[in-house]
Amino acid sequence: MLKKFLSVVLLLVLLISIVGCTKDESASSKPNKSGSKDLSPVTFTYFNAGTPGKNMNTNETTIGKKLEEQTGDNFKVEYLAGDLNTKIGTMIASGKYPDILSPDAGIDKVLDAGGLINLTDLIEKHAPNLKKLYGPYLNRMKDNDGKIYFIPFNAPQSFVADPNITQGAFWIQRGILKEAGYPKIKTLDEYFNLIEQYQLKHPKVDGSSTIGFTALTYDWRFYALSNVPNHLAGYPNDGEVMVDMDTHKTSVYANKDETKRYLQKLNELNSKGLFDKEAFVANYDEYLAKISSGRVLGFFDYGWEVQQALDNLKAAGNDDKRYMPLPITFDGQKDQYIDPMTFINNRGIGITVSAKDPVRIIKYFDNLAKEENQKLAFWGIKDETYSVNDKGRFYQTPEQAEKTADQKYREESGLKMFEYYWPHGDGLYSDGNAWNPSKQPEVATMSYTDGDKAILKAYGATVFSDLFAKPDDRPWYPTWSASIKQGSAPQIFGTKKTDLIKKYFPKLVLSSPSEFNSLWKEYTKEFNSLDTKSFEKFMDKVVEDRINEIVTSK
Repeated sequence: MLKKFLSVVLLLVLLISIVGCTKDESASSKPNKSGSKDLSPVTFTYFNAGTPGKNMNTNETTIGKKLEEQTGDNFKVEYLAGDLNTKIGTMIASGKYPDILSPDAGIDKVLDAGGLINLTDLIEKHAPNLKKLYGPYLNRMKDNDGKIYFIPFNAPQSFVADPNITQGAFWIQRGILKEAGYPKIKTLDEYFNLIEQYQLKHPKVDGSSTIGFTALTYDWRFYALSNVPNHLAGYPNDGEVMVDMDTHKTSVYANKDETKRYLQKLNELNSKGLFDKEAFVANYDEYLAKISSGRVLGFFDYGWEVQQALDNLKAAGNDDKRYMPLPITFDGQKDQYIDPMTFINNRGIGITVSAKDPVRIIKYFDNLAKEENQKLAFWGIKDETYSVNDKGRFYQTPEQAEKTADQKYREESGLKMFEYYWPHGDGLYSDGNAWNPSKQPEVATMSYTDGDKAILKAYGATVFSDLFAKPDDRPWYPTWSASIKQGSAPQIFGTKKTDLIKKYFPKLVLSSPSEFNSLWKEYTKEFNSLDTKSFEKFMDKVVEDRINEIVTSK
């Protein structure tokens, strides 16, 4: 009997020791022989609501596997499929979250529900590389309670202009410019006059009617129309407001003369048959398809938003149907289409209350923040996806450029996985190379077609950003990234303002010219009843605080 009892005791001790070892390995607290932390494999879960993608493990990619070898960590990544609010709402209702979460537009709901843990002490104690990378921005990352709950995706270290235009521009078919002898077009009237003259000569393309000008108005992307007056006046994309460079005071412009002037111009285009009649009813996919068709002569949009259509046209091989970005303003004033150094702090990645091992996760982020791993995440594998010349400059051979442009390869290598929705920097590395290959001139020019080189030569430029003015320093930029609490006066203003412009802008553009002024009067009467003063006061404070943060950090 005693022998049997001792056997049971020994079995229990063995089981307890096994469980204890498993727990220790999961927590990564057991040192290995070299004195470093235990690298036993652990898989965490990551839900990314910011972009569509193929659900997969990070260690199924080349880069993710190398990072796993360094840390022992793998992440099972799930991307949004379906409605964001439904998915986030289900998490909140159940109280069950993935280990890490990028909630995108649902971030305020997750924060209000207490779904993300406080990262302040974790960063301070366990993440020196992360702290160094985000050092200038740590104050801006804090919530109203002084704590950090998520890490914004991008911590720029210096300004580098993207050689290609990924931000706002007025785009025009290259064939129009070629036929006109490559004129220098700076003003809105010059731009539309050129399109009008061309459409009169070329009313059809491949049997279909050409469209003089279209606009993106679908869902939340309506800003691609409503932001334009701001750009035409020589301001960057600060969202709802213009910020005076001298006084730093903000001003809502949706009811101002700049907006009236632009909408009246579109109204004039519509009366001439130059404006796309379907612009206010087409969805995003239909908009991209229309641009890809080669029927559209011009449009305003942000390069990143139409990249798919631009890539389709490039692949089709008809250079005349591809588009040229132009820095158009109302009267040729200095443009500000290229963003200044930008820190976006209203989106990011957080560790949730369901996370198995927050310390190990923050250490993974810290390891990723090392400069050599940032190069791995963005540039890939030396001599496979990029090369280095005798001066230490990174470049790509034609074969490497073709490889990294292939979406299947990007997915398998991890270049797609790690290109944005993780903590990372921007600007220049310590060796002077661009953080992101797309901003390295040697890489950009390598991908240029003969048509790209010809039109750049015609305008005396080496890269497309040469045509645009350099951005002025705006330490508050962009104000649209300010955190606005649900139910607050600024949030209520934003919602009512959006509803109002979606109601009236289609009417203002599509009405007969004789009705425009009366409709504008009706619109501004309703708009002026909104609480713009509270919103501007809030934005004034955002600008003031950000300027003070920069001064304090120096």
